[in-house]
Amino acid sequence: MRLFVVKQNRLNVPVVKLRQALEAGRFGKLVMGTVRVRWCRDQSYYKQDKWRGTWALDGGVLTNQASHHIDLLEWMMGNVESVFAMSRTALVDIETEDTAVVALRFMNGALGVIEATTAARPKDLEGSISILGEGGTVVIGGFAVNEMLTWNFAKKEAGDEEVLAKYSVNPPSVYGFGHQAYYEHVVKSIREGTSQLVDGLAGRKSLELISAIYESIETGKEVSLHFRPSRCRLGHRHG
Repeated sequence: MRLFVVKQNRLNVPVVKLRQALEAGRFGKLVMGTVRVRWCRDQSYYKQDKWRGTWALDGGVLTNQASHHIDLLEWMMGNVESVFAMSRTALVDIETEDTAVVALRFMNGALGVIEATTAARPKDLEGSISILGEGGTVVIGGFAVNEMLTWNFAKKEAGDEEVLAKYSVNPPSVYGFGHQAYYEHVVKSIREGTSQLVDGLAGRKSLELISAIYESIETGKEVSLHFRPSRCRLGHRHG
């Protein structure tokens, strides 16, 4: 039995290029990582299905829309030491949050920020990631982490001047093109017996991080990732 956790944004064209730079050590000491999700989901979206916006079956913007961006941030920046978060339900009538901000401290000493909302109006605005290190800066923007906006390193390499033009895609929606690439990866992995890009343990990491974020929201305190949940409401039914 094989478990494939769908984190399709890892296969976005500019994200793959960013990861290659990270693995090559071009950033050096990491300083800060940021993800921003500024999308539009109005009340009609949540009325489509009863499970949407519920604690028991969905969660809010952090678990649904921004979970893939949170995965990218942790994948790039490394393990998280602690989080402090705030949220609100700004423009829709649901159990969970439609807007949240999170400050993160990574094990390597770097800091991070998560900004997530489905209260952008009147349409989707942005899905982005920024990575800053002592050796350079990369920013990927667009509304689906699809457009290479900044590629700037202190030590230049061949091909750097072409990155902005070559490593961007223009998907028709916030879902991007990553799903097709991920399906192809699944088929190839099964046929050839190679390891999956995101297995159960890797997929669990972002869920543990989101649970810690919700714990911080409920307690109003900084929460270590080595915690036992007491107030996190995700996965529980509420009347």
